[in-house]
Amino acid sequence: MENTALFDFIAHCPTAFHTAATVCEALTAAGYTRLAESDAWTLEAGKGYFVSRGTSSVLAFCAPADFSGFVIAAAHGDSPAPKIKENADLHGADYTRLSVEPYGGMIFSTWLDRPLSVAGRVVVRTARGIAVRLCDLRVPVAVIPNVAIHMNRTMNDGVKLNAAVDMLPLYGGADAEPLRARVAASLGIAAEDILSADLFVYNPQAGVEWNGFISAPRLDDLQCVYAALHGFLDAVDGTAAKVLCVFDNEEVGSQTRQGAASTFLYDVLRRVSAAYFRDYDAAVAGSLMLSCDNAHAVHPNHPEYADANHTVRMNGGVVVKYNANQRYTTDAWSAALFRVICARAGVPVQLYANRADMPGGSTLGNIANTQVSLPTVDIGAAQLAMHSAYETAGAADTAYLYRAIKQAFETTLTALADGVAEIV
Repeated sequence: MENTALFDFIAHCPTAFHTAATVCEALTAAGYTRLAESDAWTLEAGKGYFVSRGTSSVLAFCAPADFSGFVIAAAHGDSPAPKIKENADLHGADYTRLSVEPYGGMIFSTWLDRPLSVAGRVVVRTARGIAVRLCDLRVPVAVIPNVAIHMNRTMNDGVKLNAAVDMLPLYGGADAEPLRARVAASLGIAAEDILSADLFVYNPQAGVEWNGFISAPRLDDLQCVYAALHGFLDAVDGTAAKVLCVFDNEEVGSQTRQGAASTFLYDVLRRVSAAYFRDYDAAVAGSLMLSCDNAHAVHPNHPEYADANHTVRMNGGVVVKYNANQRYTTDAWSAALFRVICARAGVPVQLYANRADMPGGSTLGNIANTQVSLPTVDIGAAQLAMHSAYETAGAADTAYLYRAIKQAFETTLTALADGVAEIV
């Protein structure tokens, strides 16, 4: 699996809206049929389908006529970034800045002094109502400037950046063209036809491969989205119904109508079960979910931040993540299932846990389980600088993720009893 294709995917996905659209385009090209939640569904066995919600989350599935459960790979398409407020332009005597607020847990300093662009979705007036259009200015249009060290001689002793003061992007001179007008021009519409927008500042820098590593924006979590998408598309159809989930809003807790805490997955699985005359509860009980989100590699300059017995490294294989307080949902059962899958795929496995005195982040697996209760394992690729504007991971690990996810989709899991399963 070439990382150049991953970089191209990331370049097409500056926001969760673009990620969902890019995934939908790939599914359509592979012969999958788009469904609408507002329609009645008539499904054919062995044919692939997908549905979106909120124009930023996508669920795809392919089910045989007789299936006993689901194999699900879930990842998230959003990343931390400055979100542009509705009244975007801050005009001053000398400059125009953009009014923004942090979306997710950004590492503020990594956004300074780098050319930035703007992308997102725009809701426009049409002859018959309203419609969503995607916008990507692509070229640099802003920068968040640092203060010169001459004006803050103690800067290298540590500086606290204020989101409302230090993180406002410089957009242009005092008479700069309004951002909304520029967005409208990029879409070929009149500015007054824009009713509202969800726009983000993003890093347009291209990904690179170097000395066995890769660096790119939004590796968390587009590396997993890319691997899961292609593992889903390339998997040989088995006896399980395979499901791909790309959720939005993981970085802000998933508590939205299109996030992992919503009923989106439940609604789709229930309708799929009904269409094939399968018992939903029985099918879910015999299922497995891979919650795919990257993990923290041991840091070369700060190895003390890692648990001494659970350090993971880039290019070391797929990471299985554990947490006693269920920030990760892996347990002995789901980990054992996944380790069997990886052994069949010839994929190395690493084990990660936070230092006991350093609580880590959470991800979508345990959140999704509040709506659809099924065995779930949290996995990902090891990376550095998670939530930076430019992140680093192993050049070999996208392929490891892909092979493990593909093998999971091709594996038949049969629940014989609680705590007993047959794996074929």
